[in-house]
Amino acid sequence: MNMNTNLHNYYAQRAAHYEEIYQFPERQTELIGIATQLQHLLKDKKVLEVACGTGYWTELYAAIASQVVATDVNAEMLAIARAKQMPAERVSFQEADAFALPDGDFNACVAGFWWSHVKRSEQSAFLEGLQKTCGSGSVFVMFDNCYVEGSSTPIARTDMEGNTYQIRRLPDDSRHEVIKNFPTDSTLRKKLTQHARDIRVVRGTYYWMLTGVLR
Repeated sequence: MNMNTNLHNYYAQRAAHYEEIYQFPERQTELIGIATQLQHLLKDKKVLEVACGTGYWTELYAAIASQVVATDVNAEMLAIARAKQMPAERVSFQEADAFALPDGDFNACVAGFWWSHVKRSEQSAFLEGLQKTCGSGSVFVMFDNCYVEGSSTPIARTDMEGNTYQIRRLPDDSRHEVIKNFPTDSTLRKKLTQHARDIRVVRGTYYWMLTGVLR
């Protein structure tokens, strides 16, 4: 199973501008909160990061983790991530599809701003792959966007499965349809219960964060 081609192409073209999304002043308090939680949860852990993008979040927790393998399907994103100053003896980046993760000795996994791009019909397959790769007892962390009227890109359409899509523009003015789901807390819990225990969801104005332990 491969990442949606439209999504892949969109992020490949957006790589150089991706981190602009973290510059909104009104979102800084919640972003700092996510970073603080990551540093707490991933301290001394052997971490597998899914869809690491430019390594923005990797860089924020890399200093306190024992080992990090950060993956992304986009070579353009990984080129930016690899250029960041992180300890090479503990942090490595690998090009990998989120549905075909690399083997390794992990006891924690993190996926930031990825769940919203996974089709509902593919969510269980992703979680099963994560369980197989990281193993029972691994710390599990996800965080993503909340939909905020007037701030978020409007929903352009909803498909028969219930997935929602946005039309996004890049600096070259090209238009891209991107899957972007905004799950409720109850939807998250219902989907994750089979795959994780001790699930906790914290929701702010702009972001939600889910933590748990893989079964």
